[in-house]
Amino acid sequence: MAAHDERPYDVLVVEDDLGDQLLIEEALTAEGQPRKIVQAPDGLAALDHLRTAERHPDLIMLDLNMPRMSGAEFLSILKTDDGLRTIPVVVLTTSASPDDISDAYQRHANAYVIKPADLDEFTQAVQKIDTFYSSIAARIPQA
Repeated sequence: MAAHDERPYDVLVVEDDLGDQLLIEEALTAEGQPRKIVQAPDGLAALDHLRTAERHPDLIMLDLNMPRMSGAEFLSILKTDDGLRTIPVVVLTTSASPDDISDAYQRHANAYVIKPADLDEFTQAVQKIDTFYSSIAARIPQA
C-alpha cells in the first residue's frame, strides 16, 4: 500500500496486561511497516507520556480495565485537553457491556473493538485497526 511509504506512524498502546501488550505489538509489526509503538501500563503513565513526548501518536489503542487510572477516566481527560483531544482513540477491551460501549462513545472514543478470545482473530482485529488508521495518518503531514 502506497500510504505506508509516505511516513511511519506512531501508536500509543495503553494496556496493563503484558500478554495483550505483546500480542498488539506483534500484530502491529507483522506487516513490516515502519511505526513507533509506545506501551503504557495505565492511564496515568499514558498521560505522562503524552504530556512529555516531542510528538503525539497518530493513534491510541486503549484498554478500559486498568489499575491507577481506568481507560474511561483517561479518555475523559484526553478528550477535554485541547492539545490532545484530536488524537484518535480505539478502545480495545474484553468488555462487551452495552454500558461500557455507550460510555466510551460518550467520552468521544473513535471506535470500540471487543478483544476476540481467539489469537488469530485478535491479531486480525488489531491489523484491521492498524490498516485503517495508518492510511489516515499517512495522508496527514508531519508537524
